[in-house]
Amino acid sequence: MGPLSPTRTMCLRGPWSLGVALGIFMTIGFALQFWGGPFQRRVPGLQLQQPWAQSLEPAVPSCQPLQRLVFLKTHKSGSSSVLSLLHRYGDRHGLRFALPVRYQFGYPRLFQASRVKGYRPQDGDTQLPFHILCHHMRFNLKEVLQVMPSDSFFFSVVRDPAALARSAFSYYKSTSSAFRKAPSLAAFLANPRAFYRPGARGDHYARNLLWFDFGLPLPPEMMTKRGNPHLPREPTPRQLHVLPSGADPRAHTLEPSALFHPAATVADGHSQMSSPASLNVGSPSFIQWNLAWLDSVFDLVLVAEYFDESLVLLADALCWSLDDVVGFMHNAQAGGVHGRSTVSDGGLTAEDRQLTARARAWNNLDWALYVHFNHSLWARIKQYGQSRLESAVAQLRARREALAKHCLVGGEALEPKYITDRQFRPFQFGSGKVLGYVLRSGLSLQDREECERLATPELQYKDKLDAKQFPPAVSLPLKT
Repeated sequence: MGPLSPTRTMCLRGPWSLGVALGIFMTIGFALQFWGGPFQRRVPGLQLQQPWAQSLEPAVPSCQPLQRLVFLKTHKSGSSSVLSLLHRYGDRHGLRFALPVRYQFGYPRLFQASRVKGYRPQDGDTQLPFHILCHHMRFNLKEVLQVMPSDSFFFSVVRDPAALARSAFSYYKSTSSAFRKAPSLAAFLANPRAFYRPGARGDHYARNLLWFDFGLPLPPEMMTKRGNPHLPREPTPRQLHVLPSGADPRAHTLEPSALFHPAATVADGHSQMSSPASLNVGSPSFIQWNLAWLDSVFDLVLVAEYFDESLVLLADALCWSLDDVVGFMHNAQAGGVHGRSTVSDGGLTAEDRQLTARARAWNNLDWALYVHFNHSLWARIKQYGQSRLESAVAQLRARREALAKHCLVGGEALEPKYITDRQFRPFQFGSGKVLGYVLRSGLSLQDREECERLATPELQYKDKLDAKQFPPAVSLPLKT
């Protein structure tokens, strides 16, 4: 038998060579699988994020993120939590805030542009623009537009007046003369005129606080000591979503107010309000006109009882990732029920139902606001897609839970007695204890920086931004 030809040699050796090659590749594959973690951690560009840090950002953004924002921070409506995410986003992206000299823009007086630190209209085009206006004020569109461009994204948040009344009574009892004189919220709402005096110091906290914060005209009975002695009746019912956040919206409905149904937008863009003389202040027509004006100004109004759903819609409207709106709850009081709906009568005692009805009737203008923006929120949810929203809300909550476990001692908010670091201790005000956060030890430098952004209370964060935008001048040494 003669020598094999090269072709036949290749044919005979092919399977053996292929087997050897496969064996080598399998060995390499097992080795990479075994050493994959350390190998990837050492080689730049191959690091694997920890499960808590998984990004929720879309793979390919289809729009440009909005960064000119006006947030009307309403009282006792979850607005401190929204402020926290705005602080964090602006800080991370190097945006410039329109800051108050102290912590509020002259509240309870109407907002004035002159109260913005560093605002100098005489500088004209040479003045650096502001990106975000978000601290406490009583809304005044004309003056806001002196500071922020008219194409800014305007948004705010509302809360059911019954829940807001409970929180405000606890928080502002020492500030409002009406609340201070009342032994309890139930006693106040049983006969509010015995305690409430229009124009008295701090009494704007005691009635229609949302309406006041939105800067809307007040009816005469809230401006003078002569008013209607009778408690206003609760409006005629119409359907309103009232479920706790995350529940099936088809399960239950409540019926408030045919009088206060949403009105059509009256104008495109942002226009300064001037009340028609033909409308009687406080009448249903006047209320509807004001709600229509708000629709023409505000691009989105969040609802505290559907906070996570509102955040998903906010991220979508701003073209932000869900990561940008994930945050911790701020300025919450121990024992509070923030985030759960108190509007549904299910599970409430007869006494609670009576208190709820009285709170809504006494705060009838706030109830009109709430009904209106609750309706508009669910209209947006329908447009966004119910199943799509539920999926996004689940992602948001999972991400928040993972961040809390990674960043926080105990994975949750703690009472102030446990918070020794003044950087994270929230301002204590009112009769309730305001909760805060303690960071876990052993965090990496990068993780600690992000966890600090999440846990820092609003007053400390405002000071941080202030120092960043207005660094103290360094004194030069004197010449000898």
